[in-house]
Amino acid sequence: MPSLIVLRHAKAAAGLGLADIDRPLTDRGRRDAAETGEWLRGGGMTPDLVLCSTAVRTRETLDRLVLTTSRVEYESRIYDNDPETLLSLVREAGESGVTGGSDGSGREVGTLLLVGHNPSVHQFVHDLTGRAPEAFPTCALAVIDVPGGWSELRHGTGELAAFRTPED
Repeated sequence: MPSLIVLRHAKAAAGLGLADIDRPLTDRGRRDAAETGEWLRGGGMTPDLVLCSTAVRTRETLDRLVLTTSRVEYESRIYDNDPETLLSLVREAGESGVTGGSDGSGREVGTLLLVGHNPSVHQFVHDLTGRAPEAFPTCALAVIDVPGGWSELRHGTGELAAFRTPED
């Protein structure tokens, strides 16, 4: 069964004098992202494919995860912060290529990581699972089991398998 990991970027600087898309991570954000990467690798959850927003803070979060075996696609539409767009992107990425979903390398996409922004990632998790934690702080992640495969992913079809915040 495929798994989707939905990750909100780590803590970013306030960005005085910077465009929102250019805001970098804070020291805390860099630490939280590194710890999240350790948790993912320790749990054997290295994704086959990563979809990451083009914002500086999401790219830096992904870099700090140290998921060197993953294929990465930077997608500007994630920054638009729309849960329906996230659903379309995940379905397309999981389904692309060979039957069963491929990341373009001929390997099936068993685990896909989406690195994005609130409020869309929080709403996206809720839409897929029918439930979500009350809050989705920076560097929080949800692991969602996708019964039936990527092509069957719709509102209410995912199962929330795990939720983690930097406080855990």
